[in-house]
Amino acid sequence: MRFAILAAALAIPTATFAADPAADAIAARQGYFKLVGANMGVLAGMAQGKMDYDAAKAQKAADNMAVLASYDLSHTLLPDTTAEAMGDKTRLKQVAFDDLEGFVAAYTKFAAAAGAMQAVAGAGQGELGGAMGALGGSCKGCHDEYRTK
Repeated sequence: MRFAILAAALAIPTATFAADPAADAIAARQGYFKLVGANMGVLAGMAQGKMDYDAAKAQKAADNMAVLASYDLSHTLLPDTTAEAMGDKTRLKQVAFDDLEGFVAAYTKFAAAAGAMQAVAGAGQGELGGAMGALGGSCKGCHDEYRTK
């Protein structure tokens, strides 16, 4: 009986267990941006008055954004993991690779805006709102240039 189970297990094609680097990179990138979006939602909601301002929650979301903005995404940016290559599995445009310097500059701008948000998020809704313009603008700039609609 053990031999039959072992033989069956060995007969399973190894491709079943092989990782798909492109799919893994896309999944990691999308997971990262879901975390960014979740924290951005808290900050934007408070800045816009759509949710009550809570200094502790605002600071936690801003702290999270600063950590996320310091994350090295390079392992998720594999060639051929763009919308042009993968269709609707991702929204990253090929231009991110073609203009890598600009893409890195946009990410650097996001990191700076996240740091500025972290510095003021717990100080009041007005300060949060002021920092939100730069943070939201950094996200929009990258979306407009490097992400499909």
